[in-house]
Amino acid sequence: MKNLENMGNEAIRKELGARLRRERLNQNITQAELAELAGISRRTLVAAEKGDGTTLETLIRLLRGLGKLGQLDQFLPVPEISPLQLAKLKGKVRQKASRKTRYPMPSNTAWTWKED
Repeated sequence: MKNLENMGNEAIRKELGARLRRERLNQNITQAELAELAGISRRTLVAAEKGDGTTLETLIRLLRGLGKLGQLDQFLPVPEISPLQLAKLKGKVRQKASRKTRYPMPSNTAWTWKED
């Protein structure tokens, strides 16, 4: 198995396309059959298998057509709420992220360029 962490986006697209193609072949499904099952054109399937970029909608359709939609739970599991955050927020669930704390410059000092 390849380590996707060290790959660029284009290489990852090509790897995912190759995996889709391999799964389709393992299930002995033709491109025309999978395209029909997924409700997409054969041309769209060919592009996805080449890693030429595809939409999330197309990926979902292909996974459903291959009977592998459940694999999304392994890909991106439902995140659990951290018990520490839950206690910190007094039982409330975080709705948005906060900014990182920055230390502001004192307002009585003007910022200037230091020239040598």
